[in-house]
Amino acid sequence: MANVAVVGAQWGDEGKGKIVDWLSERASVGVRFQGGHNAGHTLVIDGEVYKLSLLPSGIVRKGKLSIIGNGVVVDPWALLAEMERLTDQGVEIRPSNLRLAFNAALILPLHSELDSIREDANTGRRIGTTRRGIGPAYEDKVGRRAIRLCDLTDLQSLPEKIDQLLLHHNALRRGLGESEFDAKVLVDKLGEVAPKILPFASNVWRDLDEARRAGHRILFEGAQAAMLDIDHGTYPYVTSSNTLAGQVNAGAGIGVDAIDYVLGITKAYTTRVGEGPFPTELTDEVGLGLGERGNEFGTVTGRSRRCGWFDAVMVRQALKVGGITGIALTKLDVLDGMAEIKVCTRYRVDGMEVDYLPAEMNHQSRIEPVYETFEGWSNSTHGARSWAELPATAIKYIVRIEELIGSPVAMLSTSPEPVSYTHLTLPTSDLV
Repeated sequence: MANVAVVGAQWGDEGKGKIVDWLSERASVGVRFQGGHNAGHTLVIDGEVYKLSLLPSGIVRKGKLSIIGNGVVVDPWALLAEMERLTDQGVEIRPSNLRLAFNAALILPLHSELDSIREDANTGRRIGTTRRGIGPAYEDKVGRRAIRLCDLTDLQSLPEKIDQLLLHHNALRRGLGESEFDAKVLVDKLGEVAPKILPFASNVWRDLDEARRAGHRILFEGAQAAMLDIDHGTYPYVTSSNTLAGQVNAGAGIGVDAIDYVLGITKAYTTRVGEGPFPTELTDEVGLGLGERGNEFGTVTGRSRRCGWFDAVMVRQALKVGGITGIALTKLDVLDGMAEIKVCTRYRVDGMEVDYLPAEMNHQSRIEPVYETFEGWSNSTHGARSWAELPATAIKYIVRIEELIGSPVAMLSTSPEPVSYTHLTLPTSDLV
């Protein structure tokens, strides 16, 4: 197996979890490189269900090294709670198989509070945040006032750093009509959690360098997706980090030549959680039907996902900016039984046709999708493992998607089961 980065090519929730799990069996090292515990996926292994938010998928498998890189913002209390849940399920989590970057910024209680306060106050334009403090934590990171994991190694200097942090936050809280945050409470909380989390701290850039030199296979797990990227997504309705494979290098601390293959996970239709533009959204019975058959509810939030037709314009753009080598097309079976299926091939904005997603928010909101219509299929694709098992119209649909996005469908998933993968254009040696 090559070193592989797995990223979403839509707005997240594309089915990365089970594909990452399948790949994690074949990798020695699994790495999270961005995001926080707003990400989430469910793994099913030998009938046991594991729900992960911060931890890499490989943590549930013996003999694997799991790494949380510096590009991740870490809520230490949420991480410990997740570790406890998995431990109760029989998963062994020790410093020998879990490493957390010393230079990772921490999510503190004031971050989640601020997240909720601002989302409730911003009634005119809610972002749809998970209210877990991810955005405010990244703000403090780039504002050079964050508390990082390494700061917990020197509790004597921590009060001064907290005072600098609260200089900003308490002024903001006063402006929002909220009470100030007590510095001592925060110092005490961090002092209490420090001995529990520090045993897992490491210079993960060195761990990765050693793993690479030893010839270990490394899997980089992305969270969210390309269209939620802070730079390239549907801004401002995006996450607070770079979600593209290019973030691996900065967010994990490894060279730009470390990634051999970028696998973009893409649903056979489109979904989105939260607010923001969605050119191909279906609010009718067709859209509701996709949601019901696809069980479109968030792992972390439980929120129902908005559903619509496959958007080839958006995915093509995601592939270009994200350096995606090939895609894994998931949930094809959800389209079974539909008389006709549509794919967005271009946009119309203010009467002009364009072949890209405009950057400006108001332009995005005025997009009219231009569709190509396909004949559906009545035969089931559920569990298909080869071209021969697919209806001819389903094959036509897949091939046309490849043409429209300019990239091969390397893998196909046709059921929720972990083993339901069809290798299409992907030489097996590229990933396994």
